[in-house]
Amino acid sequence: MTERSPDLSTLRSPLYGTMDRIPGGTMVIPLVLGAIVGTTAPGFLELGSFTTALFATPMPLMALVIFATGMQITPRSIGPVAGTTGAILLGKTIVPGLLVVGLGFTVGLDGLLGISILAMLATFDNSNGGIWLAFTGKYGTRTDRGAYVASAVNDGPFFTMLFIGAAGLGSIPLDAFAAAIIPLVLGIVVGNIDHRWTEILRPVPAIVIPFFAFGLGTGIDISAILTGGITGIVLGLLVTPFTGGTTYLAYRFLLRRGKRSGIAFAAGTTAGNSIVTPAIIASADPRFEQYVDVATVQVATAVLISAITAPLIAAWVLRRHGTLSNPDEDGLDERGEPLPAPAGAGAHAHGAPSARSAPAAGERAASGGAEPGQGRDEDLDPASGPR
Repeated sequence: MTERSPDLSTLRSPLYGTMDRIPGGTMVIPLVLGAIVGTTAPGFLELGSFTTALFATPMPLMALVIFATGMQITPRSIGPVAGTTGAILLGKTIVPGLLVVGLGFTVGLDGLLGISILAMLATFDNSNGGIWLAFTGKYGTRTDRGAYVASAVNDGPFFTMLFIGAAGLGSIPLDAFAAAIIPLVLGIVVGNIDHRWTEILRPVPAIVIPFFAFGLGTGIDISAILTGGITGIVLGLLVTPFTGGTTYLAYRFLLRRGKRSGIAFAAGTTAGNSIVTPAIIASADPRFEQYVDVATVQVATAVLISAITAPLIAAWVLRRHGTLSNPDEDGLDERGEPLPAPAGAGAHAHGAPSARSAPAAGERAASGGAEPGQGRDEDLDPASGPR
């Protein structure tokens, strides 16, 4: 009598499937778990060796995603990346910053509702590049991911100094900016030299995102919500609708992304580095010293709240327009239009089986008898990958 092997599917919990069903869940859930661990059990993250390297140091994993993103960028897509970066800086940094400065001229440095102009600027004029990379890695194009450079530009106190009229007190840290974009540039070079590497590293974002999202979460102190009080919560809840909304307008009307413009809400975050911005500004201009303590905890609260609300709101908007999917996997360009078929590959209608599907024998004959996935050069397109 033959013994039946046990049905292992009944013994397993669909951990990934559960996260994947939640909009942005593969990033938000690890992020929240990381914040819980970082707040309640920081000693676990300090064990050292591989434990600390995997769970408490997200920067190497983020750098790997950036490198892999660069590999997907071809010379003809560099222009769109630069344009997208400019649109994000305009919508996420320049417009919100100018509006806050205008409010400051009207009500003074004290601001409104116990939220100072300093706290508003430190919260609104920068963005969390890790959140942007994580979300666009799942729902964006290579152009969106390449535009993470906007976060490298607006990170830190420089724009805040500009907006409060103290531009002479700061300078652009060119060395830090160069260090942030070198992995992207190297990825572009390697990817255009060897397209095989491009295909090998294409799945990297989907693999790495949950891990570096957890690492990002470990740097967020949940207790900041309690110490920040109601004003910090209000400030945090305003970040994504306000700054994500202005970035959405830039995507919609400047980049003309149409129904895929909702991904811009993922930029509506506050960078973790901005927590120290109030103190830096006060050291340069003593007029702001009285606001530093309160502003610091308010900004810390906004960092945590916006890290959760930005991907959720972005996913909700994309789902509402029926575009909550990965355009690269669907063979679509930035505007949601089907990419042109590679030369010699034959045109595929949108929704038709791709080269990854196993075609019938008759279909193989019609396409010249080539089996899918053989990696012939004529089947590869530098911009869109294998069809």
